Amino acid sequence: MDIALQTGHTKSSTGESLVSLSLTSERGEHACLLLQIGASPKDAKTLEEECTTIVKHALLDSEGDSWSRLDGTLKEMNGLFKGLLVSETVQDIHALLAIMDTKKMLHVSHAGRAEAYLIRGGQTSQITEYSKGKPNPVFVHISSGQLEARDIVVCSTQRLLRTVTPAQLSQLSQRGDQLLDEIIIQLDAEREHASVATLHIPAKNQRILDDEPAARPALSTRRSGHRRSSASILARFTTFLPALTNGLRTKLPRTTGVSNFVQELRERFASFLTDLKHPERKRRAHLLLLASAVAAFLIIWMVVRLSTSSQRSKTRAELEDLVSKINTEIRTADNRRLTGDIDSANAILQQAEERAKQVMDNESGLFRVEALDLLDRIRSKREEINNIIRLPPRLVVNIGAKNPDVEAQGIIGVGDGEFTVYDRQDLHRVLLNSVDDPDRLSDEELIMDGAGFSRYKSLVFLTTGNSVIEMIANQPTTMKTEDTAGWKSGNDIETYLRFLYVLSPEKNQIYKYERLSNRYGPPVEYNVNGTLGKALDMVIDSSVFVLNEGGTVLKLLRGEVQPFVIRHAPDNVLADATKLFKVTDSNIYFLDPKKARVIVTTDGGATGESSYVKQYVFEGEQIGTLQDLFVDPDQTHLYVLDEKRLYVVDLATK
Repeated sequence: MDIALQTGHTKSSTGESLVSLSLTSERGEHACLLLQIGASPKDAKTLEEECTTIVKHALLDSEGDSWSRLDGTLKEMNGLFKGLLVSETVQDIHALLAIMDTKKMLHVSHAGRAEAYLIRGGQTSQITEYSKGKPNPVFVHISSGQLEARDIVVCSTQRLLRTVTPAQLSQLSQRGDQLLDEIIIQLDAEREHASVATLHIPAKNQRILDDEPAARPALSTRRSGHRRSSASILARFTTFLPALTNGLRTKLPRTTGVSNFVQELRERFASFLTDLKHPERKRRAHLLLLASAVAAFLIIWMVVRLSTSSQRSKTRAELEDLVSKINTEIRTADNRRLTGDIDSANAILQQAEERAKQVMDNESGLFRVEALDLLDRIRSKREEINNIIRLPPRLVVNIGAKNPDVEAQGIIGVGDGEFTVYDRQDLHRVLLNSVDDPDRLSDEELIMDGAGFSRYKSLVFLTTGNSVIEMIANQPTTMKTEDTAGWKSGNDIETYLRFLYVLSPEKNQIYKYERLSNRYGPPVEYNVNGTLGKALDMVIDSSVFVLNEGGTVLKLLRGEVQPFVIRHAPDNVLADATKLFKVTDSNIYFLDPKKARVIVTTDGGATGESSYVKQYVFEGEQIGTLQDLFVDPDQTHLYVLDEKRLYVVDLATK
């Protein structure tokens, strides 16, 4: 198998061009050029042609060692990049240039967010320099190293670790020539755009020499010890073998063939059976039989003992190596955290945790105490990396003291320190640390969801009878709609300006009602192309954010789906989230009742590039299943509600 250099790219976005080229010099050197250009198609094509010309003449056709030629090439390309960026002909550039000479020495340099990774022995590592902050659109560093057999180099104009973990990349590398296609599929699935290249180094050819056997490789000390022991046993057995043979010869007459030998054995066995019955010789026969049984038992015991001891030594060595690797991975994860690579740090800790569990599950029970200690260290390091804060929330009010049968399901912020907590039928007004007697909303219908209508200073509730009831001046009022078919069914409502929004997963729709003087207008279908079949909750802040089962978040603007992704978040952090709350023009808060926590992210702004911030994990024996949450406008207090109690966390001190 020859060296395989493959290039390709994902689908490109508007105003962006992707270029991936593989080149070979007359010396047999392999080079690749990857470009991601933010410019018009005409200007991008011009830049591509200029870069290709520079690479061919300055790198592949010139004289000198490969590193020096690459250095000169990068200087020419940097001058070209700076001129185009200053003139604003090109808005952004991410590029990577790599060359492997005939001695398999690799030199690679990157500009912008481009990166290169080395997969060796099932482990993935980044070989280009990682720069924190805004990427520099020029070539600065050159990374060099000797490639080995079975090495795989992956190059990309964007950070692959935002899409796949190092462990996943190592797993994909096992698919051989399909690696490039698999990476492009992963990037397209995440709507990432990049030019990609893969370089495969074949395994060394193995030859069998007829003249003389190849020299055996040196063995490790532990392995050599086993070989010396086996050789010693073999030598002793070889020394004993002639004596055993001579003994047999004195006992058995010389025979000329196998048949005579078998016949002699039969005669000996028949004689032995006769001795067992003979009154004078049976004692000796019994002793001989007993000695044979003891000898057989000792031989079997020794074989089993040697096998068990060898296996136990091997298991100890393997577990000791695992513990050493886990310690190394914990230190590596901490270093990645310091460089700002949170996704890579989390992936490394996940791999370390899996290895620690392997040690725990081993039947030998070796290193179990060390594994428990490592699991605690991994948990602490993961919480440090992911900014996890554990705390007991402060009790605001116990609603169950006023109504023991209450099963609270939602909270509505009314004013400073004032809330309305509702269950299936009753409303409970909470002011500071006191709660009023419950008010019955309806004797005939049950409450499904509620929201505050600040523009009209009222509270609005969606009930099971497909009706809407407003609390106006503390009086429940059944509201009508101009739709002759009545209210649309749904599981969640929100208000924004003068409009009421009803989330209806069964209809895959969000219905928008305009609030008139004493009624609501007909519904307008808001959703255009979003998938809402598994929607749980929504919030509105110029855009509509919808939380679906499994933790996916959908962003809609004027009914159309907008890009939205949460960066640097732990894997499956929103998998069990059921509610979300958004502060106007600020963060989004997700409620996870299963793990009694609230996850905080940014809203992503106009680009939809949200970032994970932190999470609060609530501890305390009296905390029940969390039902809803509320955050005050200045984000100084976070309120969480379980079935009977309302709690608060002072965010300003956390």
